Amino acid sequence: MTKNLDKEGLSSIVDNYELFYIDLWGVIHNGIKLHNEAINALKQISKKNKDYVLLTNAPRPNISVKNFLEQMGLEKEIREHVFTSGEAALSYIKKNFLDRTFFHIGPPRDFDLFKDFKKNKLAEIEKSEYILCTGLFDEHDSDLTFYKDILEKHKKKKMICTNPDLIVDRGTKREFCAGSVAMVFEKMGGEVIYFGKPYPEVYNQSIDNKNKKILSIGDNLNTDIKGANLLNYDSLIISNGIHKLEINENGIDKTAKTYEAICNYIQSELKW
Repeated sequence: MTKNLDKEGLSSIVDNYELFYIDLWGVIHNGIKLHNEAINALKQISKKNKDYVLLTNAPRPNISVKNFLEQMGLEKEIREHVFTSGEAALSYIKKNFLDRTFFHIGPPRDFDLFKDFKKNKLAEIEKSEYILCTGLFDEHDSDLTFYKDILEKHKKKKMICTNPDLIVDRGTKREFCAGSVAMVFEKMGGEVIYFGKPYPEVYNQSIDNKNKKILSIGDNLNTDIKGANLLNYDSLIISNGIHKLEINENGIDKTAKTYEAICNYIQSELKW
C-alpha cells in the first residue's frame, strides 16, 4: 500500500535516507516554470546535510541543462546537483564509439551532446555506422511512422538512445521523447543501448551511492519508479505529473500495477 505524504510532507521521512535521486522535469519544473515548493524541499534536504542528485533523462550534457535551469531562475548551488542521461551516454560514446560515424535523430538543440565529435555526424543514414537518438526532428515531432520508414532498412545498426522517456509534458502540451523512437526501432528488431533511468549506469555514474539508504523521487512510473525498484531503492511518485489522469481515475496502487512498478510513497507535488 502506497503511503500518502500530502499531509506529513517529505520532512516526515527524510531522516530515513542518506541520498535522494530527484527528477527534474515534472518534479522541480514543468518545462516552463519552476515549482517553488519543490525548490524549498531541496533547500531543506541540504540543511539536513543529506546528499541529492537532480537526475534527469535529458539527452544533453550536464552543462546544457544547468544553463537551461539558470535561465529559468534556479540558483547555482542547486544547479550543481544536476546529472543527465546525456552525460552518461557521452561517457560511453567517448569510450566505445568515438571514431565511428553516426546518423543523428533529434532536434538541433541537442547538438551540444556531440560537439566534440561532430565531424562524425553524417547526413545520410545509409553511410553511418550507428544511430544516435536524442529525440525527434522538429518537423516530425508527432509522427512515429516517419521514423519507422527511415529505420526500416537499418535494423542491423545499433541505436544509442539518450532519453528512455516515451513522453513528456511541456506545460500543458504532451510531446514524444527519444524513447518512443527507440521503442519503434526495437519492435522492428533493432538493438538499442539506453542511457538514463531506469537503467543503472546513470545512477552509478552520478554519485557514490554504495551502501546508502536511498529514496528516488519522480513522476514517471516507467523510469523514475522502475529504476528505484530495479536498484532496490525506496520510491516517491509525484502524482501531478505524467500519470496525473491515470492516478486520478484509478488510484496509485492500481496504476502502478499496470506499469509493474511499486511506489512506497505518493505526493501530489514535492513538498517539505
